[in-house]
Amino acid sequence: MERRQRDRVARRRVFYIPGYDPFHPRRYRELYRKEAAAQAAISGYDITLSPKRRDEAYGWHVTGRIEGGVTEADVEVLIWSDIVRGSMAQGVLATYGQLVRTAWAYIGSGVIFRVMRLRKGPTIAALYPIVVLLAELAVAGAATWLAATILGWLLALAGMPSILGWVGGFGLGWIVLDRFRALDSRIYAYYLMHDYAFTAGAGGAYPEALETRLAAFADRIAVALGEGWDEVLVVGHSSGAHLAVSVLADLIRAGRVPDDGPALGLLSLGHVVPMAAFLPKAQRLRGDLAYLSARDELVWIDVTAPGDGCAFALCDPVSVTGVAPADKRWPLVISAAFTHTLSPERWQELRRRYFRLHFQYLCAFDRPGDYDYFRITAGPLTLAARFHGRAPSRSRIERVENQHRSVA
Repeated sequence: MERRQRDRVARRRVFYIPGYDPFHPRRYRELYRKEAAAQAAISGYDITLSPKRRDEAYGWHVTGRIEGGVTEADVEVLIWSDIVRGSMAQGVLATYGQLVRTAWAYIGSGVIFRVMRLRKGPTIAALYPIVVLLAELAVAGAATWLAATILGWLLALAGMPSILGWVGGFGLGWIVLDRFRALDSRIYAYYLMHDYAFTAGAGGAYPEALETRLAAFADRIAVALGEGWDEVLVVGHSSGAHLAVSVLADLIRAGRVPDDGPALGLLSLGHVVPMAAFLPKAQRLRGDLAYLSARDELVWIDVTAPGDGCAFALCDPVSVTGVAPADKRWPLVISAAFTHTLSPERWQELRRRYFRLHFQYLCAFDRPGDYDYFRITAGPLTLAARFHGRAPSRSRIERVENQHRSVA
């Protein structure tokens, strides 16, 4: 049977896979609610949220009155924040141990130098926690030495062993390190260290707990593909983008995408694929990238922006990894072009808020172009129809930079 090729959507199922995020998924619901209202006011359409209609998963229902159509969409967050929280449950000493192992994983393998040739922004983001944590350690070391010296001098005056001053010195140094960790909600050094350590922990292979969760994600999507929706849309943001690639590759390989099922779309946003796929043991991810890029069961649109310093902007994740097959079709790489789709005033407000910009793909644009997250998720056109005939970005990067190209 031939796969249904619809252009119009009355009922859509959206699965959102977040990046490395320890927070409850309600954060994404509230972000969607706030930014959808803002975009609707700017663009002149109507979009409303209501409670989810399914009890077994976390999500919400959306009604969009956009472009002359009415579309109902159920949005579900595929949750792995518990795995993230578990990986972040590291003490100060354990985090410094992660620093050594992660630095060796990226520097010793040469990955850091290769990703730097693609984009400096995410490379700086990767080096940032190493530099900051080492700086914090240096401050704590200086505090330890100073306190030990002063206490030792005072103890010697009192006729006590000056060596005891180091007890107080180390105590002060530990307090300094602990205070830095308490301030990490502003600094993000520990958070980013845990993020990169999680990716590099097994040399780029998915940990067992994450593999189990990806299988559960695949089951959720497989059920939806048999429920009569007009479109099933999978959205992966940041590191969630390459998780989405693996989930959909697994589904198609297993024959779980019906020929007569709904239109299937993958929207990858702000991807960081090279940080994972360039690692030596990322054979599974590299194989998934190569496989999915040649499939006709889906449409894959990849959206990044040079203004997002945390993403590999306009880097074709398949091509730069060096696994593009001869019959490669996907992804279509396009730019969200923040400097054009945000007004000069809004751009000036956001340009140095690097983590906020990394989430701009999920937010309102005050000068929207053809990328509009809310039209895509709640509008009347399939992902394929919305970007039909759209040329890829002329500034896209396709040159191969990865030296590890084996696939599973």
